[in-house]
Amino acid sequence: MSSSPVPRSERPGRIDRWAIWLSAACVVHCLATTAAVALLSTAGGLLGSPLIHEVGLVLALALGLLAFGRGVLAHRRLLPVMLGGGGLALMAAAIVVPHGDSHAVESLLTIAGVVLLAAGHTVNRRAHG
Repeated sequence: MSSSPVPRSERPGRIDRWAIWLSAACVVHCLATTAAVALLSTAGGLLGSPLIHEVGLVLALALGLLAFGRGVLAHRRLLPVMLGGGGLALMAAAIVVPHGDSHAVESLLTIAGVVLLAAGHTVNRRAHG
């Protein structure tokens, strides 16, 4: 009887090692999923709070008044103020728009407002130039 070597892939225990790694991967996946869901649900409650939007708007108004006011005094251009003011108005509208089951309108107004406000700040910054 000849004793031929057992190929590495068929050695005893190889399948068990793969199964152990798969079990470990399953545990990591389950723990990570649970942690991610818990974190996202907590963050979702905080980030979806009207207070965070109101505070954000107040900060945007304060920074806008400061930056655009200084800009007008320095370069006398009104385009940055008009863009920034339009963006702030859209952001304010997003706060007062009626909320239904969907926050699509609020999100669209906020995103459009933030983009317009950023454009105003960009034009203001370049006008200083």
